[in-house]
Amino acid sequence: MLDSKIPLGELANKWSDYKSKVPLVSPSNKQNIDVIVIGTGLAGASAAASMAEMGYNVKTFCFQDSPRRAHSIAAQGGINAAKNYQNDGDSIYRLFYDTIKGGDYRSREANVYRLAEVSTNIIDQCVAQGVPFAREYGGTLDNRSFGGVQVSRTFYARGQTGQQLLLGAYSALSRQISKGTVKMYNRHEMLDIVMIDGKARGIIARNLLNGQYERHFGHAVVLATGGYGNVFYLSTNAMGSNVTAAWKAYKKGAMFGNPCFTQIHPTCIPVSGEYQSKLTLMSESLRNDGRIWVPLKKNDSRRPEDIPENERDYYLERRYPAFGNLVPRDIASRAAKERCDEGYGVGTTKMAVYLDFKDAIIALGEDVVRSRYGNLFQMYNKITGENPYKTPMRIYPAVHYTMGGLWVDYNLMTSVPGLYAIGECNFSDHGSNRLGASALMQGLADGYFVLPYTIGQYLSNEIRTERISIDHESFLETENKVKSKNEKLLNVNGKKSVESFHRELGKIMWDNCGMSRNKKDLKSAIIEIKQLKEDFWENVFVPGKPNELNTELEKAGRVADFIELGELMIHDALDRNESCGGHFREEYQTTEGEALRDDENYTFVSAWEHKGKDKDPIRHKEDLKYDVVKPTQRSYK
Repeated sequence: MLDSKIPLGELANKWSDYKSKVPLVSPSNKQNIDVIVIGTGLAGASAAASMAEMGYNVKTFCFQDSPRRAHSIAAQGGINAAKNYQNDGDSIYRLFYDTIKGGDYRSREANVYRLAEVSTNIIDQCVAQGVPFAREYGGTLDNRSFGGVQVSRTFYARGQTGQQLLLGAYSALSRQISKGTVKMYNRHEMLDIVMIDGKARGIIARNLLNGQYERHFGHAVVLATGGYGNVFYLSTNAMGSNVTAAWKAYKKGAMFGNPCFTQIHPTCIPVSGEYQSKLTLMSESLRNDGRIWVPLKKNDSRRPEDIPENERDYYLERRYPAFGNLVPRDIASRAAKERCDEGYGVGTTKMAVYLDFKDAIIALGEDVVRSRYGNLFQMYNKITGENPYKTPMRIYPAVHYTMGGLWVDYNLMTSVPGLYAIGECNFSDHGSNRLGASALMQGLADGYFVLPYTIGQYLSNEIRTERISIDHESFLETENKVKSKNEKLLNVNGKKSVESFHRELGKIMWDNCGMSRNKKDLKSAIIEIKQLKEDFWENVFVPGKPNELNTELEKAGRVADFIELGELMIHDALDRNESCGGHFREEYQTTEGEALRDDENYTFVSAWEHKGKDKDPIRHKEDLKYDVVKPTQRSYK
């Protein structure tokens, strides 16, 4: 059984008691300790800046041209915090409860309560950094509702919340770079972790501009590399987002938690053709004032403005009257799929539903709607050529976020000593479904307010560890393995592009492990992925050389990892014989078509251990205990 290292005591006091007793590293010792941070999104940038401010020597890496290009920049709608500015009954407990319930009772109480507790600090931190949150006329911070809640706790900066938060974290990081406490490595990709005496002691990175391999030592390594939604090929993630860092950690002994828990976002611009390589997110905030509907008549080809009110089905409001259009993402996504599968879809493909702002424009005025969502409406118009002020948006679910990730304990350490995972890279806070606006919250919570405390527990025992030479045999051995893999990719010299393999993998995953899954299709998918992997290593074509700029080599390595991850996701989905949150097994549903959990047999985290090439992984369990919240069948009616 896995040890989550959750502190004893009352839930509400666990974090404060932990902080008051956790071992510390003195300022004089911090200057002798090196920490490596991989990734510069909200989690990585805030962690690197915080630890450098504390006195550690920090090296941070990103494969983008600038840390400001991290995928966090794409988040639109907002960030949650239990400030209760609206005086509508919000509290730390209510944010905690909503997150546990929204995750369908498959997350740790202790981690989620800590997240809710530090959420209030995040807003103060960001305001101090100059993040331009929306404000009421009187100057107080404005906020709004997101799915799965009945309060207003989501703070936002128009439709650019992620961008503005990242600029705040980037400014903190830049300050440390200028002081020399952080050394920044742009256009570098981590390709493996160096293990010495059972501990993470460094990384092998590749300079993406010249192809040179580099060795870097660290007393600890922190992964903040985001999620793995691009395993589906089409997703709302940045096209460069990948799983490679987490996957290398998995192969070095870090367990992978709940890999099949992926989130399908209900409000995305539908696929328009085979040429697409990315999908565009329409913020969940639009569901505050927009109403979702389909025609009452199947295959109705009339323009939406020609369909009268009595011939429209506002199906979320009909099915879930208490929450209406603001039900959680997994429920809204499945409901849209069900309507389209039954023949009520709209648009040329019939794989879309309407998101309509007519009533909001009448009630509030176009100027108010424009002030709230103007940049999102503009983006929709640029992509589709349609004016959402005059005609409803067309939306359909798309892959957005991964609740699964590297398994970590309460300290955010993986099962590999000295190796940490923060933000979307770990599994810890969202269970089987994430509430909207909680991703940014977790990233900043981990980076600013959790890891800076918890990493001290490990590093306090490392103050006598001298810096290890990068000429150590473990560095040399790991670098040679990385080189060997890349040379193997270049020497296949097949006839099929990397992109074609990625697209094929994405279709297998979407068709068999997407919004719904079943035993028959999952078993077929395992066979298909094994065949795809074999075909990849026999027929992939990667042009160029290793010691130069080579974007195809980058992509090939990432797709190779995605293929292996896809197989693990299928294993996980097959193993969990229940439906919960984003994991919807068709064999396990209520009479009303909702997810049917099996709390007696599956109230645990699935943590998968790598056992070697061509061997099935081993599943370990972390039992989830609910001392404060009693799991019930979720209801938003």
